[in-house]
Amino acid sequence: MSLPSSFMASPMIMFSAVGAAALGARQLIKSWQAFKAAPRVRRFYPGGFETTMTRREAALILGVRESAVVEKIKEAHRRVMVANHPDAGGSHYLASKINEAKEILMGRKKGASDSAF
Repeated sequence: MSLPSSFMASPMIMFSAVGAAALGARQLIKSWQAFKAAPRVRRFYPGGFETTMTRREAALILGVRESAVVEKIKEAHRRVMVANHPDAGGSHYLASKINEAKEILMGRKKGASDSAF
Protein backbone atom coordinates (compact mmCIF):
# COMPACT_ATOMS: atom_id res chain seq x y z
CA MET A 1 0.00 0.00 0.00
CA SER A 2 1.44 3.34 -1.01
CA LEU A 3 0.66 6.83 0.21
CA PRO A 4 -0.62 9.50 -2.15
CA SER A 5 1.99 11.92 -3.43
CA SER A 6 0.42 14.86 -1.55
CA PHE A 7 1.46 13.26 1.76
CA MET A 8 5.06 12.93 0.59
CA ALA A 9 5.29 16.48 -0.74
CA SER A 10 4.17 18.05 2.51
CA PRO A 11 7.14 16.85 4.63
CA MET A 12 9.57 17.80 1.86
CA ILE A 13 8.23 21.34 1.78
CA MET A 14 8.32 21.52 5.55
CA PHE A 15 11.94 20.31 5.76
CA SER A 16 12.94 22.79 3.03
CA ALA A 17 11.30 25.66 4.90
CA VAL A 18 12.98 24.69 8.18
CA GLY A 19 16.35 24.42 6.43
CA ALA A 20 15.94 27.82 4.77
CA ALA A 21 14.97 29.39 8.11
CA ALA A 22 18.02 27.83 9.80
CA LEU A 23 20.38 29.09 7.10
CA GLY A 24 18.81 32.55 7.28
CA ALA A 25 19.18 32.63 11.06
CA ARG A 26 22.82 31.53 10.77
CA GLN A 27 23.53 34.32 8.28
CA LEU A 28 21.79 36.84 10.53
CA ILE A 29 23.91 35.80 13.52
CA LYS A 30 27.12 36.05 11.47
CA SER A 31 26.14 39.51 10.22
CA TRP A 32 25.36 40.70 13.74
CA GLN A 33 28.72 39.45 15.04
CA ALA A 34 30.53 41.20 12.19
CA PHE A 35 28.62 44.42 12.91
CA LYS A 36 29.52 44.29 16.61
CA ALA A 37 33.19 43.65 15.83
CA ALA A 38 33.46 46.52 13.32
CA PRO A 39 35.32 49.60 14.56
CA ARG A 40 33.11 52.47 15.59
CA VAL A 41 33.07 55.62 13.53
CA ARG A 42 35.29 58.21 15.13
CA ARG A 43 33.81 61.53 16.00
CA PHE A 44 35.89 64.55 15.19
CA TYR A 45 36.80 67.21 17.71
CA PRO A 46 33.51 68.82 18.77
CA GLY A 47 34.82 72.36 18.41
CA GLY A 48 35.47 75.45 20.42
CA PHE A 49 39.13 76.44 20.24
CA GLU A 50 41.27 77.69 23.13
CA THR A 51 43.09 81.02 22.73
CA THR A 52 46.48 79.30 22.80
CA MET A 53 46.49 75.80 21.36
CA THR A 54 47.86 73.10 23.64
CA ARG A 55 49.27 69.69 22.70
CA ARG A 56 46.08 68.11 24.06
CA GLU A 57 43.86 70.27 21.87
CA ALA A 58 46.09 69.65 18.85
CA ALA A 59 45.85 65.90 19.43
CA LEU A 60 42.04 66.13 19.70
CA ILE A 61 41.81 68.10 16.46
CA LEU A 62 43.86 65.56 14.51
CA GLY A 63 42.41 62.54 16.31
CA VAL A 64 45.76 61.13 17.48
CA ARG A 65 47.52 60.71 20.82
CA GLU A 66 49.73 63.48 22.14
CA SER A 67 52.72 61.14 21.89
CA ALA A 68 51.98 59.95 18.33
CA VAL A 69 54.84 59.32 15.92
CA VAL A 70 55.47 61.70 13.02
CA GLU A 71 54.02 59.31 10.42
CA LYS A 72 50.71 59.05 12.32
CA ILE A 73 50.55 62.83 12.72
CA LYS A 74 51.14 63.36 8.99
CA GLU A 75 48.54 60.72 8.07
CA ALA A 76 45.95 62.22 10.44
CA HIS A 77 46.72 65.74 9.20
CA ARG A 78 46.18 64.68 5.62
CA ARG A 79 42.90 62.89 6.43
CA VAL A 80 41.47 65.84 8.36
CA MET A 81 42.75 68.37 5.85
CA VAL A 82 41.15 66.53 2.92
CA ALA A 83 37.82 66.71 4.74
CA ASN A 84 38.17 70.43 5.56
CA HIS A 85 40.29 71.91 2.75
CA PRO A 86 39.20 75.38 1.60
CA ASP A 87 39.31 74.34 -2.06
CA ALA A 88 36.77 71.60 -1.31
CA GLY A 89 34.32 73.89 0.49
CA GLY A 90 36.06 73.96 3.87
CA SER A 91 36.97 76.98 5.94
CA HIS A 92 40.29 78.84 5.83
CA TYR A 93 40.09 79.22 9.62
CA LEU A 94 39.70 75.48 10.18
CA ALA A 95 42.53 74.76 7.76
CA SER A 96 44.82 77.12 9.68
CA LYS A 97 43.87 75.44 12.98
CA ILE A 98 44.55 71.99 11.50
CA ASN A 99 47.96 73.15 10.26
CA GLU A 100 48.71 74.72 13.65
CA ALA A 101 47.81 71.43 15.36
CA LYS A 102 50.23 69.57 13.09
CA GLU A 103 53.03 72.05 13.82
CA ILE A 104 52.50 71.80 17.57
CA LEU A 105 52.46 68.00 17.61
CA MET A 106 55.54 67.77 15.39
CA GLY A 107 57.44 70.02 17.81
CA ARG A 108 57.61 73.15 15.71
CA LYS A 109 56.70 76.31 17.56
CA LYS A 110 54.46 78.83 15.86
CA GLY A 111 56.52 81.77 14.60
CA ALA A 112 59.87 80.01 15.10
CA SER A 113 62.10 79.92 12.07
CA ASP A 114 64.10 76.93 10.92
CA SER A 115 67.09 79.03 9.92
CA ALA A 116 70.15 79.64 12.07
CA PHE A 117 69.95 83.43 11.71
